[in-house]
Amino acid sequence: MECGRWPYAGAPGCRRCLALVDRIIEDGYQAFLKELDLEDDVAVAEMIVEEIKGYDWRVVDGAFERLTCGACGSRRGRGPKDCPPCELDEGFRYSAREVDRPGVTPRNEHAIRVGAAVLRNGHRHSPRALLSWQIGFPLVLSGYLPSTTEAQAVRARINKGATYEDLAAVHVPDLTGWPTTA
Repeated sequence: MECGRWPYAGAPGCRRCLALVDRIIEDGYQAFLKELDLEDDVAVAEMIVEEIKGYDWRVVDGAFERLTCGACGSRRGRGPKDCPPCELDEGFRYSAREVDRPGVTPRNEHAIRVGAAVLRNGHRHSPRALLSWQIGFPLVLSGYLPSTTEAQAVRARINKGATYEDLAAVHVPDLTGWPTTA
């Protein structure tokens, strides 16, 4: 069942939207493997997470998807918030490289990375943070990066009880170039 929201915005609850967010990571990981003519196996994923700083964030997130947390059994970095190894991995993922796409506002790639992490791991974040990214993620994918003032204004509306529908009526993303089907 589709959620009826903008593409990506229904994650993590909508399977279609979550698949679109996951695809951003998986496409980056597969492109990396193809470029270096590597096999998609656990040994490659382990190598990547041992030296996170040398890789693009999509490659690191893709590697974490292929590894299992020894403490909780979830994919590494995606377990419950009270799982110490997953909490460490969640933090370590942010030491990977971020390269902005041509023609977008500087730091847009960081916003995509954070939004993807929140949408893929909604259980690790507050409902307000999740709603912020459900609104904001499609916008940053379109190349837009809100100013601090704009982001604070949206957060203030959320804090006052604004819903997705309230906010979506004001902010309309242009997802040209991004897949809208999984």
